[in-house]
Amino acid sequence: MNIEQLIRDYIPQVVHMSLATSKDNIPWISEVHFACDEELNIYFRSLITRRHSQEIALNPFVAGNIIKHHEVGQSVRGVYFEGKAELLESEEDLVNANTVLQEKLNPTVDFLEDAKNGGHQFYKITVNTFYLFDSIESKPSQKYELPWH
Repeated sequence: MNIEQLIRDYIPQVVHMSLATSKDNIPWISEVHFACDEELNIYFRSLITRRHSQEIALNPFVAGNIIKHHEVGQSVRGVYFEGKAELLESEEDLVNANTVLQEKLNPTVDFLEDAKNGGHQFYKITVNTFYLFDSIESKPSQKYELPWH
């Protein structure tokens, strides 16, 4: 199995991910809409007043998962990750994040304009490790690790 290719094929099929942050060793998890670029950097938008955004400002290390909903008894696949999140600020980074998110989410609002007006800001997660849990091709189910850059 080509783990990287399975991850690359799976991620575009899912529109939201669970994002885990922490403050003072107290974990928090939230759902955010996301998109990935060709290097599998993960982008999302959020208000800086949200708990996960405030926790990222204090501790950029995050984890998360990207999983389609499954029915009971159905074979499953899911992508998990660990990485470092950052609030994007440079014009180049903002334009890049906007392009990636617009292509996947096809919104009716202008993300860049919203960010410039104090709305949802752009975040990037640089992943250092991906994990693929698979029971579709793996019998029995297995979890694979893919170190990333």
